[in-house]
Amino acid sequence: MAKAEIDTSPQHCSVCLDTIQDEKTLKCLHSFCSQCIESVFRVKPACPICNTYHGVYTGTQPEGTMTVTRNWQCLPGYEHCGCMIILYSFPAGTQGPEHPNPGARYNGTSRTAYLPACEEGEKVVNLLRKAFDRRLVFTIGQSATTGLNNVITWNDIHHKTNMKGGPQWYEWSIDCCS
Repeated sequence: MAKAEIDTSPQHCSVCLDTIQDEKTLKCLHSFCSQCIESVFRVKPACPICNTYHGVYTGTQPEGTMTVTRNWQCLPGYEHCGCMIILYSFPAGTQGPEHPNPGARYNGTSRTAYLPACEEGEKVVNLLRKAFDRRLVFTIGQSATTGLNNVITWNDIHHKTNMKGGPQWYEWSIDCCS
């Protein structure tokens, strides 16, 4: 039986594609040059190979508020519970260095979203609060609706924005109240 051989050949960094210098191994066990992975983490704290997050990811959402109120009205499909109304408000401001056009002005705006007021809805609203606090719900960019640039836009977390049902209103599929 042959002895297992240990691979002693130098590893290559998948960021710079050179031999790893001053090796840094992440919790996901992928290794990189320390300098390379530090520069990657300044943009996004995730492994470039497997996309595992290492740390807290924050977005580029401008300063604003998220207010949640409860209402007795029911959402379609959730007739046995009321609803939660989420109001997002953003004042006008100036884009920072993390935005597409630093120094350019953007207008203030507000958006309203709805969730069923039930146990699962509470879980979702808590996750939305966490995403909002990490600046992930909105961003500044080009509006998919109007085509205007330098405006506050939704940032990939779908919300139910109308109390009526239907897929065009991003109807939630939450198992509660039924």
